[in-house]
Amino acid sequence: MSWSDPIADMLARIRNGQRARLAKVDFPYSTLKEDIVRILKREGYIADYSTEGGGGRRAITVYLKYDGRQPVIRGLRRVSKPGRRVYAARDSMPRVLNGMGVAIVSTSQGVLTDAEAISRGIGGEVICSVW
Repeated sequence: MSWSDPIADMLARIRNGQRARLAKVDFPYSTLKEDIVRILKREGYIADYSTEGGGGRRAITVYLKYDGRQPVIRGLRRVSKPGRRVYAARDSMPRVLNGMGVAIVSTSQGVLTDAEAISRGIGGEVICSVW
């Protein structure tokens, strides 16, 4: 199942790691995954991340962030899936929890948050939403 949608597999590992109160989770490397994790760190949803290994065995390690005993990420949902792609124009960009969350969008200018895509005036594929 994870091979058909590696982004959903990454999000599930993060979600499950936080439910189990793990300090870190690992998953196979891809450039798109690293871009998503970079945004999660910049927005304050994870503590840090690192890439390890070389060649075909690269991996991303995400260090999870908690507020006391509660995970910082309250919800993490895959929006665009391999069976149903979801695209949004700059005018119809989804708002997550009325602006309290973040939608991660793959655009022609790279992977951006919904606010960055709106400010640049571009749309794209809505990868996931985080709150």
